[in-house]
Amino acid sequence: MEKMIAACGLDCAKCNAFIAWKTDDNALRAKTAGEWAKAYNFAFTPEMINCSGCLEADDIKIGHCAVCEMRTCAQRKPAETCASCGSFPCKTVEAFHAQVPEAAQNLKSL
Repeated sequence: MEKMIAACGLDCAKCNAFIAWKTDDNALRAKTAGEWAKAYNFAFTPEMINCSGCLEADDIKIGHCAVCEMRTCAQRKPAETCASCGSFPCKTVEAFHAQVPEAAQNLKSL
């Protein structure tokens, strides 16, 4: 599967919310809602498990991605990803990448 790198560096193509939306997979939505509810202590429902990906202009975004500071900043610049921003890496991106090093590697590979 081809990568679909978000502004922050996450690979949307690997996200269950994106996969469920793209394939209209209700079983994956239910499974993911249960897993994420436990992992993030939030009452996810299968109906919430939909996302068209960070860089898509529509409003189909999962949870935090809809209000992500890095996504909003990239749209405002405009920069497709944080890697193409003149202020990269900023404190927000550095803090996120400390938690999710895979996202940092994805941006470095662009």
